[in-house]
Amino acid sequence: MDVRCLMDARCLMDEKWPVFLVDDDVAVRDALSIYLEGMGFTVRTFASAEAFLQGLGGLGYGVLVLDQRMTGMSGLELQSELNERGVQLPTIFITGHGDVPMSVKAMKAGAADFLEKPFRNSDLLASIEQLLVQDAARMEEIRLQARLTAKHNRLTPREKQVMECIVRGMSNKNIAELLKVSIRTVEVHRRRVMEKMDAASLPDLVRMADACA
Repeated sequence: MDVRCLMDARCLMDEKWPVFLVDDDVAVRDALSIYLEGMGFTVRTFASAEAFLQGLGGLGYGVLVLDQRMTGMSGLELQSELNERGVQLPTIFITGHGDVPMSVKAMKAGAADFLEKPFRNSDLLASIEQLLVQDAARMEEIRLQARLTAKHNRLTPREKQVMECIVRGMSNKNIAELLKVSIRTVEVHRRRVMEKMDAASLPDLVRMADACA
């Protein structure tokens, strides 16, 4: 994905992120799926939480739009089951019987939004778009952290020691005395640390060290 698109919800929709719509009301499923597909999404619909769980293995990643009150397993019960399985999907609850305690419980369990029926289609679209933007930003942070960790892992044990001393504000002379090496050796290690970490400045290296901690 082009990095320039990371904060652009429309670009994310062009990626055809799937929306998983779980609702036992066929009219709601049909209306919302038609609307969302018209807005550029790929939509998979499920008539029950149980049906969603049965097909979970082949779904991949996407946004879950989940009705709270359904025949059989409720939306909150499905959310709990997904949490137990370690399945993390951005989730928007929809319900015609919403109340504050239910909303709070859903949010505490990881839901991103809670819409009470009847809601405008544009409200659901806005919520999905916001989720895509937030999740793209989260995934970019994960990628950046992975690249930073890889750089840090390329340092030798001695270079890691020198880096730790540098970010603690120690001078080359103090580092040399601590590690029992020459100042010239410290200077060489210091230069290699800055190069391997792609650090433009000491504050930059300090931020990297904090992120690696």
